[in-house]
Amino acid sequence: MSKVTVVGAGNVGATVANVLAHKDIVKDIVLLDIKGDFAKGKALDSWQQAPIDGYSSRMTGTSDYADTAGSDVVIITAGIPRKPGMSRDDLISTNAKIVVSVTKSILKYSKNPIIIIVSNPLDVMSYAALKASKLAPNRVFGMAGILDTARYRAFLATELDVSPRDISAVLMGGHGDTMVPLPRYTTVAGIPVTEMITKGKLNKIVERTKKGGGELVKLMGTSAWYAPGAAAAQMVESIIKDDGRIFPVSAWLTGEYGVKNMYLGVPVQLGKDGIRKIIKLKLNSEEKKGLKTSVKAVSSVISDFKKMKLV
Repeated sequence: MSKVTVVGAGNVGATVANVLAHKDIVKDIVLLDIKGDFAKGKALDSWQQAPIDGYSSRMTGTSDYADTAGSDVVIITAGIPRKPGMSRDDLISTNAKIVVSVTKSILKYSKNPIIIIVSNPLDVMSYAALKASKLAPNRVFGMAGILDTARYRAFLATELDVSPRDISAVLMGGHGDTMVPLPRYTTVAGIPVTEMITKGKLNKIVERTKKGGGELVKLMGTSAWYAPGAAAAQMVESIIKDDGRIFPVSAWLTGEYGVKNMYLGVPVQLGKDGIRKIIKLKLNSEEKKGLKTSVKAVSSVISDFKKMKLV
């Protein structure tokens, strides 16, 4: 694979492109934004950083979709960010129109790309992109679980005073307050986290993780960008390298976990064609209950999207 397009040159999109450039695994990166000069400036700034940090990936800033022709992977970050007091679901009316328009425009110039959605509300925007693109579901999915897991691992690392690199974890469900962290599948250098922290402290970390995005919105007045951008870039890296890594992503389910015809965060294996397979975990009754709540919340927002009749 030699070409990746990032749609949206705001904080998240520019971070995706810059982190990906540093990985030096893509020949051409296109940063597209409705504000063409803004995108050109971000791309030029990143290219001038290349001699300092030692990478060769070329970045092009543009507002012309023709420049995205032949893209292997497209990351859609376009949309309005959350503001204080807004939920992710409040963004649906504006961002759904943007995601549908962007997806259709991309498909005019790239025949069969892999599309990664970052725009919120994530699970519903992934559904919008799938319907607008008519691509195979394994080629359209959302970035959420990697970010949520990273926040969970970061909070645990702070509490335990260990390196976050030694923490492995899995989360499921929707990207939002109904996500389902799985402490049973959380380890620190192979040690179950339940042996290193009290249940009370662990529960507090789980709750903080669920509201992790909102915490940052309150602090900064807008959505996060460093961690979301790096998370999306990590997904692209796994796809390009075809290394078979397992990550939690928002994937189209057709019966897995008892869920049909909707996007939901689950662990998957990524590869050159997108999602190789969905990993099926054995959930206990409490975990199943949490997932059911999450499914209900995501279904409600999808119903709102369908009423808009954009696709």
